[in-house]
Order: sequence, then structure tokens, then C-alpha cells
Amino acid sequence: MEPLFFTTWQSLLRTLIVGTLAYVVLVAFLRISGRRTLSKMNAFDFVVTVALGSTLATVLLNADVSLAEGTVAFALLIGLQFIVTWSSVRARWVRQLVTGEPLLLFYRGHALPTALRKARVTEDEVRSAVRADGMTSMNDVEAIVLETDGSFSVVRRGADGTPSSLDGVQGMNDIGQER
Repeated sequence: MEPLFFTTWQSLLRTLIVGTLAYVVLVAFLRISGRRTLSKMNAFDFVVTVALGSTLATVLLNADVSLAEGTVAFALLIGLQFIVTWSSVRARWVRQLVTGEPLLLFYRGHALPTALRKARVTEDEVRSAVRADGMTSMNDVEAIVLETDGSFSVVRRGADGTPSSLDGVQGMNDIGQER
């Protein structure tokens, strides 16, 4: 059985030195790669962020993983994330594969039951999103969209009724059939 509080001074020194250097390397890579690397715009971005944290923890605490190996792992994760996001900006099929599409859940006074079931969202959660947006009446809501990052967007009814912010939202073409 391994000691609970302390193994050796050497292991503590290794954690201190490797941890500091790994942190510096990770921050440098993140600064070079740009803001998108750590954004939580969708599930894919979240997974990359978690993977980077897990890699840092492994480099810090596992003496079998060298700083050089950790640096390569950081570079690999950030490089793959860059390639995927670069591709998703240029090819719609990559974007759809990686991030999915926003989904219309509520439109002009009506919940869309098929979309709610598909998204596994209740009408109570939809009303909660409206309240969180500071609105008191569902009649003031043009639409509610489940975004690719899992958040709800509440679109207020405008004076002209033009739903331009809803272009590209999955379900907009089906609203007549759903109600």
C-alpha cells in the first residue's frame, strides 16, 4: 500500500517542477492557438477543454508521463481542435457532424412537441428559459431555440415579425406541420 500523505521529496519536487513547466507550456499553446481553443461553443469544444485539463493532471501526477510527452499531447489536442474548427468553418458537413444544428422548440405561442421530444426537453424547461430571459408572457416570445451548446435562446417578438435570426435553425421549415 502506498503512503497516503507523502512518498518522497523527489516526487514532490517533480510535481512542482513538471507542473509549473506543463502549465507554462499549456498557456503558451493556448495563446498561440487563439481564443477558440478554449471556447465552450458546443459539445466538441467542451470535450477538448476537458481533455486538456485531464492531460495536464496526468502530466502533473503520473511520473510515467514525461513533460515532453505531455507537451506532445497538448500540441496534438490543440492541433486536432484547430483542424476540426478550421474545417467546420469551411465545410457545412463537417460543422453539422461536429456541432449539430440549433433546434426550434417553440414558435409564436406554440410548443413544438416533436422537437421537444427529440431534444428531451420539457415545456417547463422552455418556460424557465423565458423567465430567465426576464419575460413574463409567452405571447411576447417569437421563438425558443435549443442552441448547439445546450443553452436556450429566447427570441422576442419583433414589431415587423421578421424571423431573420432564425434562419438556419432546424425545424423552421416544419413549423406549419408541427402545430
